Amino acid sequence: MEIAETQIPGVLIIDPGRHEDERGWLSEVWNPSVLAAAGFDATFVQDNQSHNPKAGAVRALHFQVPPHAQGKLIVCLSGAVYDVAVDLRVGSPTYGQHVGLHMSADDTRQMWIPPGLAHGYCALEDNSRVLYKLTTPFVPEATGGLLWNDPELGIDWPLAPGTERVNARDNSWPGLSGFESPFRWED
Repeated sequence: MEIAETQIPGVLIIDPGRHEDERGWLSEVWNPSVLAAAGFDATFVQDNQSHNPKAGAVRALHFQVPPHAQGKLIVCLSGAVYDVAVDLRVGSPTYGQHVGLHMSADDTRQMWIPPGLAHGYCALEDNSRVLYKLTTPFVPEATGGLLWNDPELGIDWPLAPGTERVNARDNSWPGLSGFESPFRWED
């Protein structure tokens, strides 16, 4: 079990590793006692899975406002994705910055995104599936977002121009400069 910090406080890359033999490999997606012993502790109340039949699907950049703010543990189950977290905690030394991680079904790494960050990803391969372990249930009226391709965020989405598949809602979120964050940095 390896847990690595990123340049954004609280965002972690968790690698549970693999147990391999002649049949293939096995990796623990979630083992609370092992993770707690490694210094990570979270309680999950809901699991979601998303399927992206075509490469280029963009699901971004989402969050839930307090008191329904969510922490998310992200796992790529099939295919490959580029996963992104953007710090929206006012007063944070990394406010408005992002961290991205290439994830695939062949790689056991997971990304922990604490409450107060926007999350999104793009599918890099056809038939990419992502598992979200959530600390708070989905509440539709608490949903918010940031414009996925806002130049101010500087996210280098690894997609060829014109190949992205984005729904109308995700193309209508405000950019960072027009956003009033409901999240506060707690040191």
